Amino acid sequence: MLLAAFTATVLLGALGPAAGALAAPVAGEAEGPQTRWAVTPADESGRDQRSSLQHALDPGESITEHIAVHNLGDREETFLLTAADGFTTPAGRFDMLAAEEESTDAGTWIDIVDEVTVGAGESAVVPLTITVPEQAEPGDHPAGVAASVLRGRDAGEGTSLGVESRVGVKVTTRVTGELAPAVGVGAVSSDYEGSWNPLRPGRVTTTFEVTNEGNTRLSPAGEVAAGTGEAVFPAEGEQLGELLPGDTREITVVVDGVWPTFRLPGRLHVDPEVAVLDGTTAELEAVDVTFGTWAPPWPQLLVLLALAMLALALVGGRLRGRRRLEGLLRQAHEEGRRSAVGSAPGDSPAAPPTRTPPPTAHGPGSR
Repeated sequence: MLLAAFTATVLLGALGPAAGALAAPVAGEAEGPQTRWAVTPADESGRDQRSSLQHALDPGESITEHIAVHNLGDREETFLLTAADGFTTPAGRFDMLAAEEESTDAGTWIDIVDEVTVGAGESAVVPLTITVPEQAEPGDHPAGVAASVLRGRDAGEGTSLGVESRVGVKVTTRVTGELAPAVGVGAVSSDYEGSWNPLRPGRVTTTFEVTNEGNTRLSPAGEVAAGTGEAVFPAEGEQLGELLPGDTREITVVVDGVWPTFRLPGRLHVDPEVAVLDGTTAELEAVDVTFGTWAPPWPQLLVLLALAMLALALVGGRLRGRRRLEGLLRQAHEEGRRSAVGSAPGDSPAAPPTRTPPPTAHGPGSR
């Protein structure tokens, strides 16, 4: 019989007191009792109020910690316990390497028993030891500790499928030494989306990559200004997640209230927060990047064109009306002048011309 196995990470990371850190029912358990469990930070007496395990340790230093495994199901269960290197997903969520992946960093620094059996509705406190190697580099090293359950499931045609579901706790170890937080910003792309209402501004969508180039955890933060608008990130209620050393995160920021002016000047200000761990922190120099966005004001130009055409029409109408009026005035003036010349006031009518009769001819004997 062939056994194919894969890991399903149900929940891993910061589990607060009311986090509801329940694993999904193990595959193949649609009927009958279901396995549900939670894993939380703890002390020797049981669960405490921490959301994760965090320590600043010197190279070569060791510390003992505890986790609590809570069996929330209705039957006794044996949980497999593992530790592995941690990482963040592209969405900014924390996770740990799957069972078949080999850890090379902080996951190898954790020593914990292989399994623990917990009765139904009960909890078990499990100790673990974190030992920092002498040659460990300064900075933050993420890892995770998980409790998992492996179940076999018939996949048909004589094949069984092994499904591992796990729930875990984030473990961060900061190795003391020179802390050198640094951030890099990749290429910035932006796009303007205008409104066809000329009396309303548009918005600029800006996308960029932020890379943690230092050795400490960072929380991305900053602001984007474009034209007449600006916006901060993360926005209220938005979760960008931490940037672990070496992580790259793509961030998109929408800036509202931007009026189009053909070419919009833009500025990206990246000023992440450096994580504080056991009182240790460091200063980080912010990064500023300028960019530009094409934003032709088409609606406003159409309005100006319409107003210009209306103004031209009005001016043309007035000019035509003035020329017509001037023509009518000239015609009236000419007619009045002709009338004045033909009949001036106080003049007598001209006398008809006098005709002189021709002389009378006299013949012989006349007197």
